[in-house]
Amino acid sequence: MTQLPDDPAEERADAARNRTRLLEAAAWLVTERGAEHVTMHEVAQLACVGKGTLFRRFGDRNGLLLALLDDVEAEFHEAYTFGPPPLGPGAPAQDRLTAFGCALIERVADPTDLGPALGRQIPVERRRTSHYGRAFHRHVSSLLKEAGVDGDHDMLAHAMLAFTDLETMDYLRGDRQAATARLQSAWVDLVRRVTEADAH
Repeated sequence: MTQLPDDPAEERADAARNRTRLLEAAAWLVTERGAEHVTMHEVAQLACVGKGTLFRRFGDRNGLLLALLDDVEAEFHEAYTFGPPPLGPGAPAQDRLTAFGCALIERVADPTDLGPALGRQIPVERRRTSHYGRAFHRHVSSLLKEAGVDGDHDMLAHAMLAFTDLETMDYLRGDRQAATARLQSAWVDLVRRVTEADAH
């Protein structure tokens, strides 16, 4: 049977196609021009989708960038959730926690990584409450618990992740001229102190 234009299934398919086209257009613009130069008008124009549709789908520019960020972070999420150790399962919790922070620091230092590039354009409060921000926190909190750390795992995870925040990393790498290796060494030391001092 032929579907009518207002058929709900067809509308859902159209919405999915539009979302894909909009995110692909945004990703292309970010890669070509940098996240800071991407505008909603340009994304809609490149995707051949109405600007109203873009705003209805994502709310605002931050919503669009957050959706794109979630797509970009999917590969890293796969790596630390299901990938090989020590970042993925199969290694002791302390080693996984060490590998996770070191990977985040390395990504911040990589100018070709779209994750940090997009994150810098999104207000910190929205970034922390995003899908990937919450996933980072859950991961660190669960590893602290698995490592046998005694204390408030929720608050400790916030404290540790504050060191890897883009704002902190950019300040230390820029104003303090801290090399990536030094920042990673500090993370390794932090993990050691937290897990060895408080573990049962």
